[in-house]
Amino acid sequence: MLGLPRSTEVNRRVSKEKIYANTTMTTQLRDIIKNQIESIIWRNKLSDTTVGLAPGEDVKEIQVFEISLRQRGLDKRVLTAINKAIPYKILFVLTFENVAQTWIEASGTFYNSDWFRIDGCTLKLDGLNLDTVYGNLARHIAGGRLDSEGDISEAVEKDKLRQKLEREIAGLEKKILREKQFNRQVELNSELRRLRTELEGLTR
Repeated sequence: MLGLPRSTEVNRRVSKEKIYANTTMTTQLRDIIKNQIESIIWRNKLSDTTVGLAPGEDVKEIQVFEISLRQRGLDKRVLTAINKAIPYKILFVLTFENVAQTWIEASGTFYNSDWFRIDGCTLKLDGLNLDTVYGNLARHIAGGRLDSEGDISEAVEKDKLRQKLEREIAGLEKKILREKQFNRQVELNSELRRLRTELEGLTR
C-alpha cells in the first residue's frame, strides 16, 4: 500500500474492542465507530528495523493504519481517539470502495489529502530520521498548507494563524457590505487592509 517497502508490512487486524479498551470515549463515539468503520488493519510499521531510518527525538516509529469505511467519510473524533489509544505516530489511510484518503496529525492538528484512487498514490519517505520523515509526510498530505522548511510545530502554528486571518478577513468583508455608515466603512476598510497585509506577510 502507498508504495511502501515490503519490509514494513504488518497486515494485522486491530479489533475495535482494543481501541475501546485503551482510550476513554463516549457511547456516541463508540456507535460512530461501529456504524462508520468496517475494519481497521495495521498495514505498515516504519522504524529503524524496517526502513533503516534512525528514530527521531519525538518520532520513534510510524504506524500506517488502513481504516476501511462503510461510507465515504469519517468523523475526525474517531482518529483522535485511535491516536490516544496507540503510543506511536500514525498515518491513517481511509479507504472506501476504490478510493482512499490519507490523514496525519501534526502538533495537535489533523491534516488530510484529497480522495485519490487506491492504486494511484505512493508516499516518499524523505528525511534522515523519523522526525523529518514524519514532518515531510505531514507537509505532503497537507497539500501546501505547511511551510516546506523549518520546524513542523512552527509550520502548524503559522497555518493556524493564516486560517484565523482568512476567517477574520471573510467576516470583515461581509460586515463592510452590510455597513451603511460611511465613517464606519472607512474604519472597517482600514482594519481589512491591515489584516490583508498581515496575511500577505505570512504567505511570502
